[in-house]
Order: sequence, then structure tokens, then C-alpha cells
Amino acid sequence: MNFDQLFERRNTHSSKWDNMEESYGISKDEGLPMHVAEMDFRPPKEIQNKLQELNQHGFYGYFADFTEYENSIKWWMKTRHNWDIEKSKIFATHGLVNGMALCVDAFTKPEDEIIMFTPMYHAFFYVLNATDRKIKEFPLLLEDGKYRMNFTNYKKQLSGKETMLIFCSPHNPGGRVWSPSELNEVAAFCEENELLLVSDEIHHDLIMPGSTHTVMPIAAPQISDRLIMLTANTKTFNVAGIHTGNVIISNTKLAAIFENRMKSLGLGPNALGIHLATAGYSEGAANWLDNLIIYLAENFRIFNSGIDSIPGCKVMPSEGTYLAWVDFSGTGMSRDEFTSRIEKGAKITTVYGSKMGQGGETFMRFNIATPKSRIIEAVERMQKAFKDFQ
Repeated sequence: MNFDQLFERRNTHSSKWDNMEESYGISKDEGLPMHVAEMDFRPPKEIQNKLQELNQHGFYGYFADFTEYENSIKWWMKTRHNWDIEKSKIFATHGLVNGMALCVDAFTKPEDEIIMFTPMYHAFFYVLNATDRKIKEFPLLLEDGKYRMNFTNYKKQLSGKETMLIFCSPHNPGGRVWSPSELNEVAAFCEENELLLVSDEIHHDLIMPGSTHTVMPIAAPQISDRLIMLTANTKTFNVAGIHTGNVIISNTKLAAIFENRMKSLGLGPNALGIHLATAGYSEGAANWLDNLIIYLAENFRIFNSGIDSIPGCKVMPSEGTYLAWVDFSGTGMSRDEFTSRIEKGAKITTVYGSKMGQGGETFMRFNIATPKSRIIEAVERMQKAFKDFQ
């Protein structure tokens, strides 16, 4: 795969490339989109070949027999993450935001408080704000440029109405790869306070060199009875549009509750998504991923060094995901001012940190999973937009 290759994605119904005018007031002919969390790389050939095979067959009926799909997930998790899920129940959902929403719907009730360590993935806020549950924000501590958790403070803020903790591992938007000891702290906190733990690990394949991701069941096996894992390879292989994710539950009682709730809502995955996700969990695609990570690491190096050269701007160290989390607090600018420079000056679209809860107000999230030439262009645009700070 030539990750340097540029593809024209405008006028293809691309959410990332075609909605800049509507969402940001930036012409798609001038804008450089770095907001939507999808890559500008074609998926590995294993996925492309599967799609061609399906097209040649020419039939797109209802899907049956999930054995191959489930076996591919089990193989991947064992091979890449040392996680044996043989005894767990795997549910295919319409993506992981849908999977998270189903967990909230199945396992909590109105007025329950749902804990999130903020700043946190904005789509989860959208879902929870549309329910009659309450979001309980526990801000992360920013120490030496990295996020950390402070459970001494969190325990003091508990009301007794909390029933679930939603956790991003690796952290989105900060890219923090949590250590096994930190994951054990999360597990202990949930056990001590009788919380269900929903661990969103959709970015767990996208770990930068020098960092090591540990899946929650390996880091804290003692939490298995109250743990719900959210996984997918849609971010890994850039097939977000197939909207296929997994909810993996080892507790049989919780699995039965979840299964019944899915049945009551008439939910099921689409055949195309299952086929393509299965094709992704393969040795060939794993090799593609290994090369991708090397490429992303260089993109991070270019982007981080370029943005850090702007006085007052600081990129959080990149440990996982392909998302750069940039702090503009050092500029002394208001949020409106630095946002205007990014959008009107650089004509770059980002995700506002203010949408991600407490602690995100001075940050913006940039997607660096694009050909290197665009990263260089983004840095040049940003440096020009903040040139009076140079």
C-alpha cells in the first residue's frame, strides 16, 4: 500500500470531505478536513478483494452463520492482544456508538448517573444527552503533558446514583495508552462502587511505537463479571461506513439481558459489514496495519514538531489513535480567536475540545491519518495562520 497516494474524495458523499461548507463555513475546494475520525487511505487488499468477490456473486441477501466472523475476532484478539474470548458472547452491533447506546439502554434506568472521564469522545455526549440518564463528568488531571486519573477526588464526588462507567482505552481524544496499573485502578473503582464498566477499545489496534496497549480483561481479569467490551476494526482498517462493531460480554446474565434488548428493538448487523470486518481480521491485513502504524508515527512526528513550534501551542504526546490533541491555552487567546485562526485562516476543520466535556475547552482535535503531503500542508497553514506568534 502506498500511503502517500492522494485520492480525490470530494463529491463522493463523504462526511469528512463534503460537509465542510455546511458544518464549518469552509469551501470543500479550499478546506483541509481533519475533523472526522476516518483515514484517507484505502483499506487493505483483503477487504477490497472481499468486496469484489461479493459483487461478482451478485447477491446481497440476509446474513446467516456468524461462525467465521466470530472465529476471526477470536483469532485477532488472541494473536494481537493475547486475549482469549472463547467463553464470551459476541454481539454484532451497528457500530460502537450504537453498541454504547445499547449498553446504556439495557443496563441503566432513567435518572441513573453515567460516569465519564473528561475530556472524552464527543459522540458519547450526543447519545447520553438524548436520553433521560445523567452524565457525571470526572475531569482527568493534566500532569507533565499527559492525562492521569485521580480516584481520591472521584470518590469524593460520588452521589450513590452512579451505575455505569464508560471508559475510552486508548483515550479519545488525548491518545493516552493506559498502563495495566491504571486499568486496575479503574477496575477496582468499579468493583468498589458496584459500577458496570463499558470499555470502548475501538482504537486498540492503533498504538504508536514505544507504547503497549493492554485490553481490560487482561489488565484486570477480576472485573470480568461487570465488564462490557466494545471493539471493532472499522477504525483499524478505515471502513467506518460499514457501521459494524462488537459488544463482547463474558457474564452470562448480562449477555442474556443485552441479547433480549437487541431482540426487542429488532436490531441486527448488515451482511456487507460482517463480510468486510471478517476479511479485515486476517494475516494480510495485519501486515498492512503494521506498515500503517509506522507511517502514522512519522505523520505524528511532522505534525507535532510543526505545531509545537508555534508559541503557545502544544500537542499531547501521541501514544495511540491517529488523533492529535492540541492545547492552545498557552497562546492566551480566547476559544473564538484560536478557532477563527484555524478555520478562517488555515481553513482546517477540527473537532472542538469544548464538545468533549470539562477539560477540553482550550483544545482542538486533529486527524493526522492522511497522506504525508497533507500533514506538511496542514502544518504550513497553521504556522501561517499564527505567523504573528512566530
